[in-house]
Amino acid sequence: MPQTHTYSAHLSWTGAAKGPAKSYASFSREHVVAFEGKPTLTVSADPHYKGDPAILNPEELQLAALASCHMLTYLSWTARKGVVVTAYEDQPDGKLNVEGGVGQFAEVTLHPRVTVAKGSDLALAQKLHDDAHRDCFIARSVNFPVHHAPEIVEESA
Repeated sequence: MPQTHTYSAHLSWTGAAKGPAKSYASFSREHVVAFEGKPTLTVSADPHYKGDPAILNPEELQLAALASCHMLTYLSWTARKGVVVTAYEDQPDGKLNVEGGVGQFAEVTLHPRVTVAKGSDLALAQKLHDDAHRDCFIARSVNFPVHHAPEIVEESA
C-alpha cells in the first residue's frame, strides 16, 4: 500500500514593507519561507527578474534540492552496499530557457565528487549514482532532465 508524506511551509512577502506592488520595476521581491520548528529562509527573485543578488532565489533552491536529494539517496545506497564514502561535494548547474518572458528549466547537471575509503569498489561507487538518480524523488518529480556526471576518487593514504 502506498505511503503518503505531507509537507507544509508558510510563505510571507516581506517586501511589502518596502511598498506595494504598483509596478513591475518597483516592488521588492523579498519574501520568507518558514517551516515549523526550523530556520526561516529569506528568498528573492533571480537578479534577471529584479531580485536581490545577495539573497537566495527559487532557481538556486531548485538546484540545491536536486543535489541534496541525489546525495542523500546516493549515501543511502552506498551505506547499504558497503561502499565507505568519506567526502562528498557537488557543484550542480542548470539551464533555464526564457521564451516570451516565461522561463522553464531545460536541464540540470549534477557534478558530485565523491571520495571513498581506500580499497573501495570504485565501479560500484560509480554505478550507485545511477541507482540514486533512479530513486531520487525530487529528480523524479521535475519535468526536465537531470543528469549526473560523478567523479569517484579513492582516499589517499
